[in-house]
This record gives sequence, structure tokens and C-alpha cells, in this order.
Amino acid sequence: MKRSTLIAISSLGVLTLFAQQHAPASAAESSGSAANLTRPSPDMAMSLEYAKVLAAQAYVWGWPLVNMVNRFSTITQAPQPGLMNGVLPVAPAGRLAMLHDYIDPSETFVTCPNQDVSYGLAYFDLSKQPVILQVPDFGKRFWVYAIYDHRTDQIGQLGKPYGSKPGFYLLVGPHWKGKVPQGINGVIHSSTAIANVIPRVFVDDTPEDKAAVQPVLNKINVYPLTEFNGKVKEMDWAKLPTFSGGAKSEGETRWVQPEKFFDQFETVLDQVPPLPGEEAMYANFRALIDIRKKDDAIRKAMDEVAQQTEDTAIKSMFRWSVNGKPAGNGWNRSLHNAEWGIDHYQRTSTARSNMFDNRPTETQYFYTDNDESNAQLDGKSQYTVTFPKGQTPPVKGFWSLTLYNEHHLFAPNDLKRYSLGTKSKSLKYNDDGSLTLYIGHASPGKDKESNWLPAPDGTFSLYIRAYWGEKPIIDGSWKPPVIKKAV
Repeated sequence: MKRSTLIAISSLGVLTLFAQQHAPASAAESSGSAANLTRPSPDMAMSLEYAKVLAAQAYVWGWPLVNMVNRFSTITQAPQPGLMNGVLPVAPAGRLAMLHDYIDPSETFVTCPNQDVSYGLAYFDLSKQPVILQVPDFGKRFWVYAIYDHRTDQIGQLGKPYGSKPGFYLLVGPHWKGKVPQGINGVIHSSTAIANVIPRVFVDDTPEDKAAVQPVLNKINVYPLTEFNGKVKEMDWAKLPTFSGGAKSEGETRWVQPEKFFDQFETVLDQVPPLPGEEAMYANFRALIDIRKKDDAIRKAMDEVAQQTEDTAIKSMFRWSVNGKPAGNGWNRSLHNAEWGIDHYQRTSTARSNMFDNRPTETQYFYTDNDESNAQLDGKSQYTVTFPKGQTPPVKGFWSLTLYNEHHLFAPNDLKRYSLGTKSKSLKYNDDGSLTLYIGHASPGKDKESNWLPAPDGTFSLYIRAYWGEKPIIDGSWKPPVIKKAV
């Protein structure tokens, strides 16, 4: 994107804020409400330069929402619950597909997956009808059903951190007026028709625990309200059929295509109601779309801006140094995860770098591309990450350190090991009670391989998850460990 365009976007934001803060009281009084204010007209003449500025803003704001539309339309093409290419859970709208083990390391559906849980995935069009979320008795095992609206904000509170009881929960859309049947534990409301749920169930890395969790996983289910009869519906998730899908990509699946973005954007504006404070933005975006339909020069310019914005602003959001906020020792930590509100930057940067975070009370994320000297992490070097005695992430759930390649995906390795943490039952602690993890492409030595996280022969990043964090995780007083490069 040209420097002049960036300056224009910045100036537009500053002027808008100034106008909001310094508008005369008489103007507000005379208008009565925001709905009575003059709005941009689709009949107005708009300069090409202004259209470009507004198009860039629309692209950054709308990127996560168009992303959700395209994931929905792809995943729900499955004729029945199954696995796309034997890897990705897919199902028709209103139904769930659940993994019976960790996610396959070859997946490219979403960046920054973990191998601490068994995942499930279901997408919904709640304008059709509500859905039932079936919750088994997980006992002492950590679990959470993260439910997301079209904006990727998490809705509802369903999981071990909330003391949720086994049973049946009803997820309804914004306009549902039906009767809640008997036997429903609780009702969760979505303000958008499109929504999805990603169940996460902790499993340690032993064959015994992977076997023990199967009867519980088989009682996880999602289905339309019309099928609810108060009885548990079981599925043997280990026997899902496989469907062929799109070709495997080097990085994450390209869910937002700049050349198609503005053709989809109007649908997003129709499907997702504005939050308080977004009404003016919506009005200007709608005027832009109306003018685009009549002016070929503006249409072409908007498509060019979409590609430029993808290649500059959106691409820049992939870097961990500009994601979240500093957490100490060269790491950043997530900010407002899954509770974005009108924090448009954090919503989009997370959708680009690691979509579908849990909310902060469920999970806190720490991430970095660099070692203690601020040099890019590279598998050609060896690194150590040492947690002093008693200073692994303080959690009531679980923690892990995961390594990702330059695409924020798993890096293939002979050990088939992608993370270490609570799930790892073979970790060796030092004599003083501290825990040292070894990071690098080459083995640190046979005696240390139980604590080795293999890296690719190239650049990579590190990522700490702290599920159901204790107070030091939530308030930021716990600091991630220093990443030391071996001499």
C-alpha cells in the first residue's frame, strides 16, 4: 500500500475521533439520535482517492468476517460428518465432526493448532433452527466448548472453568422465539446467524489415556433441535468417513481472496449487525458498495486496494511482535482474545495469525519469533528454554510449549513431536527442580531427547498455551522464560 494511502487512512481515523469528541452539544440535541444524522448517499459523486481509503479500511475490518463465511461454506459442504482428506473435521451445517486423537500434523485449515486436545468442529446457520450441544461427564478431565459468533467473538460459557454440568445446551440465533424444551440445561444466544463450536478435550500423550478418553469423546455431539429427545446420541468418532477436498497448501488455506472480497462484503454487512459505535462505519461502507456497483473505475480500484492491503497490512499482522502486547523476555501475549468488541486490529491480526483463540479466562497465549537477543529463531541453532523450579505456567488446566514453522503450522519431524508440557509424561526435570526444554533441528543428545522439541532446518516460532490460568497468568505477573541460544 502506498505511503499516501496509509497516511490518508490514519488521518481519516484521527479526524473521525476528533469529530466525535468535539461535536457541539447542540448538534446531538438537534439530531435526537444517531439514526437521524445525515448519511452518505449512493447517488453522490465519490473521488477515486477517497474510495481507495475507505476500501482499505473495509478490507481490514471485514477480513475476519469474510474468512468465517468462506470457512462455513467449505466445511458444511460435507454430506455427513467426516474428515476432509482424512485430516480436517467437516460436517453439514448444524452437525459436528469430532477427532478421536490429536489433530493430524499435516493440517492447514487453521494456523497454530495444538496437540494437547482432541478437537471437534461444527458450523451453524442459526437462521434455520437452533442446535443442541450435548455435553458428557468429563470427570476431572479439562474440557471446553468454545462457541464463536460470526465476528469470532466467543459466546456462552460452557466448560470445566465454568463448572458446566453434563447434559444438553441449546444454542439459538438472534431472532429465535421458540419454546425451550424440557431437559435443557441452559440456553446460549448468538447475535449472528453464522456461528461455530470447537470442543477441546485434554488428552495426555500416553496410549492409556488416549484409550480411556474414547467413551467420553463418543458422547460429545451436536445436532438440530428437531432431533432432540432427551436421550444421549453417541457417535464412534474413530470411524468417520474420509472425503476428498481442496489441494494441500504450503501455508494456511487461503480463506480470504482479495479479488472476491468486495463481492462478499455486502453479504457480511447484511448478516452481522453493527456493534454500538459502528453504525457510522456501516453507513459509509454501504455507500461505498453501492457506488462500486455503478462505477467501473471505483470497482477496479477497490479490487486493487484489496490486494495491496492483503500484501501489506494483513501480511504484517502475521508477525508475533505486532500481535497482542509485550509479556516480558521477548515474548508477546494475546490481548482481548475471543472478546474483541470493537478492537478491530486485534480481531483481524489474530484471524490472520492464529484464528479461534479461547477467551483469556480459558486460555492465555504467549508467542515469539525471536531469542533473547531478538534474533530470529532458526533450527540451524540450538536453544534452551528453562522454567525455574515451580515456575512452569501456573494453571488449573494444562500448559504446553508448541513449535511452529514459518507458516504457523506444525514442522514435520522424525519424533512426530510438536509440543511439550502437561501432556508429556516422559519429561525429565533437573536436579534443582527446574525444567529445561531443548529446541533445535539437531538432537541435543540421547540423554536429553525426552525434553527435545525438534525444529525445522529453517525459521520457526514458539508458542505457550496456559489453559485455565491461575491469577499470575491472568494478571500478567507470570513471565515466559528466556530463550537462550546455545554457545
